[in-house]
Amino acid sequence: MIKVGIIGYGAIAQYLAQALPRIGAELVFVVAREGREIAVRDALGDVAVGGDILGAPELDVVVDCAGHQALRDHGYAVLRRGIDLVTVSIGALADDALRASLEEAARIGGSTLHLPSGALGALDALGSAAEGGLARVTYTGRKPPNGWKGSPAEDAVDLDGLTEAAVHFEGSARQAALAYPKNANVAAAVALAGVGFDATQVLLIADPDARANIHEVEAEGEFGSFRFEIAGETLPDNPRTSALAAMSVVKTVADRARSLRV
Repeated sequence: MIKVGIIGYGAIAQYLAQALPRIGAELVFVVAREGREIAVRDALGDVAVGGDILGAPELDVVVDCAGHQALRDHGYAVLRRGIDLVTVSIGALADDALRASLEEAARIGGSTLHLPSGALGALDALGSAAEGGLARVTYTGRKPPNGWKGSPAEDAVDLDGLTEAAVHFEGSARQAALAYPKNANVAAAVALAGVGFDATQVLLIADPDARANIHEVEAEGEFGSFRFEIAGETLPDNPRTSALAAMSVVKTVADRARSLRV
């Protein structure tokens, strides 16, 4: 049975914890921020809870569900210890120094940093196309105004007063990932799969008529061209988090135990 540690215990972490028995995995440790340990222990019963992943028992894989700072705080130690790491904090990798540090730790520890496909399903095609050469990649993220609350979009447009779709960001994937740490992980994943953070163009839109989080990728290259769009539902208790993103984390962990992977 795969022994799993989780960093954070928000919406995605809770979804994963509930799914682990079904995929033949066991949750054995959770890193909770200061002040949350007691509440997490009460929720999980016998699962060990602490503030530092280095205090965890033997683990096969650690899943970071806690955001960019958590990846900075714990990622290097996990990978250098020889434990595979799955992270949803893909936007943090727009920081070249952090990405290089994590790659170095993985080489030293003989471990792997896994990036789930998240809210988007086009990354396999995009990554394959990149092997032949890509000329253009554009990502557009469209959400209801409530999905942009707590982000820089609040300073760019009147989210509560919108009557039509409004672009609140246009620029590179690097700029988007660093400015929108809780909202632009999909843009970062597209960049890493395709032409990189600086060449990937990003458009972020608040749309009062949107009834789902809509992710669109357009790409052109030696392979031809494609346009991929997905309208994803959010997790019930987090309007900024795609349900598919949580499901992709479950799949990434489950794949470790599968002899056939797609």
